[in-house]
Amino acid sequence: MAGVEIRNVRKAFGATQVIHGVSIDIEDGEFVILVGPSGCGKSTLLRMIAGLENITDGEIRIGERVVNNVPPKERDIAMVFQNYALYPHMTVADNMGFSLKLRKAPKSEIEARVKRAAEILGLIPLLSRYPRQLSGGQRQRVAMGRAIVRDPQVFLFDEPLSNLDAKLRVAMRAEIKELHQRLQTTTVYVTHDQIEAMTMADKIVVMHDGIVEQMGAPLELYDRPNNLFVAGFIGSPAMNMLKGRLDAQGFVTDGGLQFPIAAKPSASDGKPVIYGIRPEHFLLSPAGVPVEVVVVEPTGSETQVVVKGGGQEMICVFRERISAKPGEMIHVLPDPKLGHLFDQETGQRLN
Repeated sequence: MAGVEIRNVRKAFGATQVIHGVSIDIEDGEFVILVGPSGCGKSTLLRMIAGLENITDGEIRIGERVVNNVPPKERDIAMVFQNYALYPHMTVADNMGFSLKLRKAPKSEIEARVKRAAEILGLIPLLSRYPRQLSGGQRQRVAMGRAIVRDPQVFLFDEPLSNLDAKLRVAMRAEIKELHQRLQTTTVYVTHDQIEAMTMADKIVVMHDGIVEQMGAPLELYDRPNNLFVAGFIGSPAMNMLKGRLDAQGFVTDGGLQFPIAAKPSASDGKPVIYGIRPEHFLLSPAGVPVEVVVVEPTGSETQVVVKGGGQEMICVFRERISAKPGEMIHVLPDPKLGHLFDQETGQRLN
């Protein structure tokens, strides 16, 4: 196993810059997820770690070795792709052991490693089947097994769950996390799904337009986003963003709604800000602000309510069931300790 160091890495396709001086430290045995919207550069960065894309500038180390000019097959990494990339004419066992066969490993070693990986992933009954005889989840496990068999220093996952249905994605998330806990191999995982990132990662790297917006533990990003982009990207439903200004009582929206805040930046009265509050941090309270119910969406375990007040829509999530109907008025109160303030001009965190 080995850590990965990414130092001031840049990537350009002709005159178009797509990665702008990214630096990330990935510890030995750490599970790091690169997350961001399509086109943010996360898959390009992963492919540069794998050696599938050349680096325009900067340095990538795997362990103690700079790998900028090292061919992919010599980097001691294993990559799991979105589309499985299994050989249709080979059995599961042959697919899993093919890389070892190319290395001319002894047959006994190939069989032992394939058996070990198959036991870890519950593939023993499927070893004689062909990919066409497998479900999507089984094919993904075979692709993971092929990576495990190589016993690499680093696992690289490129959106491996995108082709699976919602229920299977949840199950595979748990399987991949459990696999990492068992093997303790350094893992770099790319996804656009922030729920995957929150539930699986030791460390999340949020990317946007080829730069790193913020990196840290999942709950660190959730509780203290550095800027508006991270605040809006992490969390589902997304954080409510309300335009307004600070006054002596706290925050007042452009439409006149007054919200209390626990701590104001010094000498900030009158400053235009954006106030962020997560949907689950609202309470139903007579002391709250009056808002009109627009839509009620019960999910069973909680109720999502879209409300309108002061000319702005907000989403509130309540654990209790409520009887309010569209057009009715309710009073909601955000937890003052859990509000976020951002500069309207720069989008950077203030409190």
